[in-house]
Formats: sequence, C-alpha cells, structure tokens
Amino acid sequence: MNQDITTDKPRILAITACPTGIAHTYLAAENLETAANEKGINLKVETHGSIGVENAFTEADIKNADAVLIAADTVIEKDRFVGKRLLAVSVDEAIKHPATLLERTLSAGYWNEGKNVAGENDNASTRDGTSLGRQLYQALMNGVSHMVPFVVTGGLLIAIALSIGGQATAEGYQIPEDSFWFTISSIGALAFSLMVPVLSAFIASGIAGRPGLAPGFITGLIATTGTLYNSEAGAGFIGGIITGFLSGYVALAIKKIPVGKYIAPIMPVIIIPIFTTLVVGLLFVYLLGNPISSLFEALSNWLNSLEGTSVIVLGAILGAMIAFDMGGPFNKTAFLFGGGMIAAGNAAPMGMAAAAIAVPPLAVGAATLIRRDWFSKPERESGIAALFMGFFGITEGAIPIAAARPLHVIPANVIGGAVAGALAGMWGVKDNVMHGGPIVAVLGAVDGVPTFFLSLGAGIAATVAFLLLVMRVSRSKTDSQEQALIDADLVFLDHDAPAGERNDVVRGLVEFAAQQGRIADVEQVVRSALDREAQNSTAVGNAVAIPHARCGGVKVPTLAFARLPEPGTHWSAPDNAPVRLVFLIAVPEDAGKEHLRLLSKLARALMRDDFREALLSASSREQALGQIREVTEFGSVTHPVRH
Repeated sequence: MNQDITTDKPRILAITACPTGIAHTYLAAENLETAANEKGINLKVETHGSIGVENAFTEADIKNADAVLIAADTVIEKDRFVGKRLLAVSVDEAIKHPATLLERTLSAGYWNEGKNVAGENDNASTRDGTSLGRQLYQALMNGVSHMVPFVVTGGLLIAIALSIGGQATAEGYQIPEDSFWFTISSIGALAFSLMVPVLSAFIASGIAGRPGLAPGFITGLIATTGTLYNSEAGAGFIGGIITGFLSGYVALAIKKIPVGKYIAPIMPVIIIPIFTTLVVGLLFVYLLGNPISSLFEALSNWLNSLEGTSVIVLGAILGAMIAFDMGGPFNKTAFLFGGGMIAAGNAAPMGMAAAAIAVPPLAVGAATLIRRDWFSKPERESGIAALFMGFFGITEGAIPIAAARPLHVIPANVIGGAVAGALAGMWGVKDNVMHGGPIVAVLGAVDGVPTFFLSLGAGIAATVAFLLLVMRVSRSKTDSQEQALIDADLVFLDHDAPAGERNDVVRGLVEFAAQQGRIADVEQVVRSALDREAQNSTAVGNAVAIPHARCGGVKVPTLAFARLPEPGTHWSAPDNAPVRLVFLIAVPEDAGKEHLRLLSKLARALMRDDFREALLSASSREQALGQIREVTEFGSVTHPVRH
C-alpha cells in the first residue's frame, strides 16, 4: 500500500467501504492500488471494514492530496475534505473500473460543504451529485452494516447456548432457567433485541450525521414496542427502516434551520435530538405504528402459511438474488429480508438465504479444483481463497473469478443459488443468525443441519455442473484458435531454433509456422515483421525480443517461441545485450488490435526475472509451452484480457 503521498506524482486519497465491511472493501482497495501503480499515481487507501478504520489519513495526507475518491456503499463523512477535488461512487465501481475512477477523480469537482463546485476540467459525469435513490440506498446500507454484528453476536450466543445447554421438553427444546447457558442465552437475546433500533439509528445518522443517531435509536425502539400503539407484534424491521428514514430527514431539516451563534452549539446535542424524537415518535405512535405493524404481521403470517410450491418459489427467488450480484443490492435486499424475519419469529427465509450464500464461492472453488487446466493460475489461486471464504459465508469470495468470466459464472451462480434456496425452503431449513455458510451450521445456529448441507451441496453441484458445461462449450468453439496460437510444434529450444542474425531468426520462425499450415504467404509475413523492426527494434532488453506482424499472409493467429543458443544474437536491444528469447506474434489483417493485447501481456511477463529464468531453464518443449500458456491464459488472442 502506498503510504508516502508527498512526491511529485498525482496524489489521491481513497476510501473504500461496503455494507458488511468484509470482502468488497478490501477487493476495491487492492484493485485501486494495482491501478495506481500501473498509472504512476501516488495513492493511499483508508479502508472502513468490519474491524474498523485502517490506514487512516493524517492531516498532512489530506493537505498534500490532489483529489479524494470515496468508493463506498455506506455513508462516509466528507467534512474533512472541503476544498479538495472529490468523487463519490459505489464500491463496485472501484472493483470493476479502478483505472478509470482514478482518472475521473483527478478532474472531479471541488467539495464545498455539502456540494461539489465544478473545476476547470469538471463535467456533469464527474460531480458528486448523488441522486436521491443512491442517498436512500447508502443510508439503508449504513444501517445494515452496523446492525449485522448485533444480529450475528446475539444469534450465535443463543445458538451455542441451545446446542450445549438445551434440553428436550414437552414445550420444545429449552434451556433450564437455573443453568449457566440460560445466562448466555439471555445475553444473546439482549444483543438480538438491539437489531431494529441499531438499524434505525444508523439509517438516520447516515442521512443527518450524528444528530440523527439518538432519535433514530429511540424511534427504532418505539417501532419494536408494540404496546405503545396497541400492537402485540410491533412493526419489526420494516418499522425500523421507516423510523430511520423519518428521523434522518426530520433531523436534517431541523439542522438546516439558521440559528444564532449562541444556539448553534446546542443544536446537535439537545434541540435536534429532542425535537426529532418527539416529531417522529409521536407520528409513529399515533399514526403510522398500527398500520405498519398490521402490514408486518400480515407478511409474517403469509410467510408462515407458505407450503409446497409457494415456499419453494420463495426460496428460489431469495437464493437467486443472493447469488446474482454476490454482495450487491440484490444480495443485500434478500439478506435484509431474511434477517428481518428472524426478529419476527420466522427464521425460514434466512435459512433459504443462508444455504445460497455459500454456493458461489464454494462452487467456483470446487470448479477450479475439478478442472484446473481450464483456469489460469490467478483463477486457481482465487478458487482456493473462495473455498475458505465460502465456508465462512462470504459470498464475495466468488467475485474475482466472476469478474474474469461473468458470462460463465453469474448464470451458474444464479442457478445454484436458486436450487439451494428452493430446497432449503422445501425442507424447512431455518437459520437463527443473520449469516450464512457452513459456519453457522457448525456453530449450531441452523435448525435442520442435514437438510441444510443437502441444500447447499445440491446448489454447489448445480453451479459447478452448469459452469463447467458452458466452459466446455466455450472451449470447444475456441479450441482451434487456441491450437492455432501456440503448441509444442511452435516451440524451439537451443539448436532446434533458427540460426543466424535477427532477420534469419524471424524468417526461420515464419517458415516453421508455415510448415504447420498457419502462414499462407511467408514473404509477406517476413516483410511485415521486418518493416516493424525497421521502425523500432522489438528487442525489449533482458535478452528478449518480440517481433510481430499483422497482414493478410497469416491464416490463423500464431505465436512461435525460440530459445537461441548462447550467446544469442544481436537485435539492437536497448541494453545492447544479445537476445536469446524470441517470441514471434503473427495475426491476420482483420485481427484488430488483439495481438497488441497479447504483446502487452508477454512484455509484462518477460520483465519478471522468474518467468525469463523458467524459459531459460526449461528442459523440454512441453515445459516451456506450459510457462508460456500460463501467462497468455491458454494462448488465444481472441480471448478478452482478464484481470
């Protein structure tokens, strides 16, 4: 991570934060750092994760920064960045388009007390004009992110107490009141009861800042206290969401009222909290509470009455939403719905969601183990990490591979998530904790552990089967192209390589490719390659040269490699050293610029000492071929470059 922001390079501060503070937060930070290194930008990232704020900015950091990027789906206070160029976007944008975001940040508008003032290079697309819909979403996610630890802590304490200290009675599985585990269960229940008030409080503070915190918490308690408005059940999490938004916007409205300098200091600690609590609290007690509680009770009764096909459909919908965007809005909506219903005494929707949560990471991880040769080395490494994250219910573990292969992975995830959710619904799986994955079953938070694992296993199997099927179909369409790019017949080591000077080596590689039926016109391809050499030598230093040609004389995309015997041959290299490693890239006239993508990837790989040493020490064509395919990702220039 870049810490020093006092150099002459462009200096950007970035904040990353996602609702759960687990995966998206750190994936975004990593991608931004990689892009900054490639673009020569000095970057410092402050992460707002589940373990708190890390790598916090100092006053000197902010003073010296040229611009600030906030990539977050929760509310981030911007007051400390007044006078700085500032761009605020979703955390997903930083994961998908880090380089573009860094460029946009350097030309963003200047932040000035709640609004952006356009700079010289600013335009409408770079201003921080956050829409109402995005404000509402950010505030809701701010509430969810702070609520989750309470639900998980309370739910797991109750689950552990039940699994260890519970006893079967005529009234069901209960914990004796005089036991130690009853105390643990009571602590868990207390933590659990704070779910809705905390949700409401941090929705409100996400809108109005600190003045909204107390009113949001108090009115959230009102939402759960049904006796205040003649309701037995209370308004549940729906009521908490409503009180959170109402408290936030009422507090914000009062906050904007001009007051004298003697009144201003007591506004955020006395006037705003008191008046907001009274306005929203009385409105909820006398007008909103009863109809909202009736709606929530009707929803609970409807869910409890579901059986047969209906519950299977609900499970399939929740499972598909969970797996679709892996931590995005659809995932969070289904997650919040399932968690909210726990407080209403119906843990079945959360059971459906919990079974689907681990399907994407566990499935892509399993796929990379089953067919390792179908995935690149980075993908295989991501697959191992996904297995670990999947066990702990972190859906985002599948994101790296899904980003590389979206058309393969996302449909497979949706199918597997729907299968897992539907089966969990059919079998009545319940999850008493607002979390998912095998970990919750291991810790005893799941009712119906065997069927939970059956649902999860079926979802994983469906995802893996569909993923590998579509990959096989895709590979069958490109097999000829992959073979046309490079195979063992186009790898030449030492005395098998073309001998002579630069032009002789180029001609020799072209002729070898022609013998394999890949080149239609040897002279045209040689002329194209040497014309390129005349413009500027393709030797890049470190004993490497990458001659290339694009012309009609090439039948199919071709990559040929030669390791020349020592001492190599002269190639007008920038370091004046002889060349030993030669890659010839030849593509048809209509290949567009795809050969340049391959050239770029090869050039980056060949700058690594370990890759060059592996090629220089390869004992066979097959070994060298394996190293080359590793960096070219199966060696087809028709493949998009995957990061």
